[in-house]
Amino acid sequence: MTIVAKSSEASQAYLRFLNLIGAIRELPTFPQLDPVEERVLNVLASTWAAGGRISVLQAMQQVPDLSASTVHRRLKTLRAKSMIALTPDEADSRTKYIVPTERSQRYFAKLGQCMDQALQAAR
Repeated sequence: MTIVAKSSEASQAYLRFLNLIGAIRELPTFPQLDPVEERVLNVLASTWAAGGRISVLQAMQQVPDLSASTVHRRLKTLRAKSMIALTPDEADSRTKYIVPTERSQRYFAKLGQCMDQALQAAR
C-alpha cells in the first residue's frame, strides 16, 4: 500500500468520524456543549487520561488563548451540565480538584465508539 493510499484511508476515516459525531450531537440525550466548553473538557480529559489531577486554578491556566475568567465560567457551565464535579483537597479545603462524572465518562466513551466505527469502516 502506498503512502497516498494510507493517507486517503486516514482522511476517509476522519471524515466518517466527523459525520458520526455530527449525527450523535443531534441526539437529545447527548450533552450539548459549545466549542469552548468542549475544548476545556478535552484539556481536562488529557490530564485525567495521563492519571493526573487538575485543580480549578490549574485548569484556568491550561488554555493560554482563553482568559482565566472565560475558563472559569465554562467550568461552571460544565458543572451545571453534570460533566464535571469538584472535590476539595484533603490538606487544603480552599483547593478544589476537577473530576470527571459518570456523564462525562459516557460522553468520551461515545466519542471513542464513533472513532472505532470510523476506523473499522476504513478497513
